[in-house]
Amino acid sequence: MMDAVVERENMWRALRRVEENKGAAGVDAMPVETLRPYLKEYWPRIKAELLEGRYEPSPVLRVGIPKPGGRGMRQLGIPTVVDRLIQQALHQVMQPVFDPDFSEFSYGFRPGRSAQDAVRQVREHAATGRRWVVDMDLEKFFDRVNHDILMSRVARKVKDKRVLKLIRRYLQVGVMKEGLVSRRIEGTPQGGPLSPLLSNILLDDVDRELERRGHRFCRYADDCNIYVASKRAGERVLASIARFVETRLNLKVNQGKSAVDRPWNRKFLGYSMTFHK
Repeated sequence: MMDAVVERENMWRALRRVEENKGAAGVDAMPVETLRPYLKEYWPRIKAELLEGRYEPSPVLRVGIPKPGGRGMRQLGIPTVVDRLIQQALHQVMQPVFDPDFSEFSYGFRPGRSAQDAVRQVREHAATGRRWVVDMDLEKFFDRVNHDILMSRVARKVKDKRVLKLIRRYLQVGVMKEGLVSRRIEGTPQGGPLSPLLSNILLDDVDRELERRGHRFCRYADDCNIYVASKRAGERVLASIARFVETRLNLKVNQGKSAVDRPWNRKFLGYSMTFHK
């Protein structure tokens, strides 16, 4: 798989994507505009390190951006442009391997799917008479991801040890804030091209459990809504899924932000719906 990652056409696609996305510089202060000339000189060395399993990512730069509606700050980890390029190349090879087996009710960061598609899906669920929603919020999801659990899910389909080692290094890479680098023992930096795919790989376990139980649900990244026929059923579902998430994935459901309520009293991806049938 690593050979496919560093293959010329894949790297060209990744380079064009990184250049299109622009974005801030990482800890080395290298802007996207200088990536191409940098690669002309250093790509042979970087490619050799990747193929030999020796590549060491740089720390990510910790920055805070305001959450919508003034609800505090969201912490992002900005990789260097070189690491963004490598993560994008990894993503392009891994996405076609994992995506076909993801749930049809998972909409976040997937090709051909959008937030609008997710909103249409929840409206369909409510229209079937399931007029109560279990609005489940995962507490600091990107900060709490257990590396061993996530890597075990990745290893189900990725057998190349060089790729597995590199992904673990990206998970464990240090975080620089105010000039100091701290080591990461859990969580995944939210801000790199690989993070959304890794979150879908981990949370696919939740999707499969909800499907196994026959629930109507919709998930977009770490936002998950489950539609049920009564408040009592919703309370049972929230309690049992919270247990599953905490015991199987070592994540925590935020009980303060999660709720069982009418869909028109809650928002999903910024949208609500009316009480009319």
